[in-house]
Amino acid sequence: MNKKVAFIGLGVMGFPMAGWLSKNGYSVSVYNRTTPVAKKWLDTYAGSIASSPSTAAADAEIVFICVGNDNDVLEVVCGEKGILSGIKQGAILVDHTTTSAELAKELAVKAKKHHCEFVDAPVSGGQQGAENGQLTVMCGGDEIIFNRVTDAINCYAKALNLLGPVGSGQLCKMVNQICIAGLVQGLAEGLNFAQRAGLDAHQVVDVISKGAAQSWQMENRYQTMLAGQYEHGFAVQWMRKDLAFALAESKRNGSALPVTQLIDGYYSEIQDLGGDRWDTSSLLARLQS
Repeated sequence: MNKKVAFIGLGVMGFPMAGWLSKNGYSVSVYNRTTPVAKKWLDTYAGSIASSPSTAAADAEIVFICVGNDNDVLEVVCGEKGILSGIKQGAILVDHTTTSAELAKELAVKAKKHHCEFVDAPVSGGQQGAENGQLTVMCGGDEIIFNRVTDAINCYAKALNLLGPVGSGQLCKMVNQICIAGLVQGLAEGLNFAQRAGLDAHQVVDVISKGAAQSWQMENRYQTMLAGQYEHGFAVQWMRKDLAFALAESKRNGSALPVTQLIDGYYSEIQDLGGDRWDTSSLLARLQS
């Protein structure tokens, strides 16, 4: 495949992801709404800056998107200078944004009308995973099309899987966020309990992390949680966006999410404490307030 690609959105995730493509020999054209960020990217990596999503997509075989929410995706894809106004026939649109499954299906239809393909590919692993090229990528789409983008995505992925047709990647990401929410709340409650019981919480974690209670969240977040440092990962406002997708989907498919509903409310309380931009481990702050 021609190694010309475009990357739309250079946030904390997109910036290093686009960088991995550049470091692996891809010719990368980037676009970001905030031009200074795009210039900073070009100071760090080899590539070029486009003046619009349309211009970035013009010569690309694969166009990657990693922006904030459904409305942002619609703007960069379908806007006046959006990707679809410039993308060439046969190109593939890969959306790394976490969106609703319904939007993924809608974008696939729009892409087909422009004679191009679509893969929904939300990621997990946070800023650390993006910077280290160790993301987990969950995809939905046609298998033949998926196989055409795997080499590029593997530049920043440690795990890459096709879950089913378009929308399946987003549904899998919902499961991911449901599970994370419960894990972080359990960890927050455990750490708070240990402190109030007069135990050395660091020692407690050292002991229990060797057994069945061990988790990625415990290993990577307990120290910053105990230090009251909540600037190390995925922001509360984005987690609430993701949980809203999961809760809405649960109403459609008839699944019960009582714990997720509860924790979403806890995150709302974190926002009331001024923690909109705190990372998701800040559930401990609510228990200590």
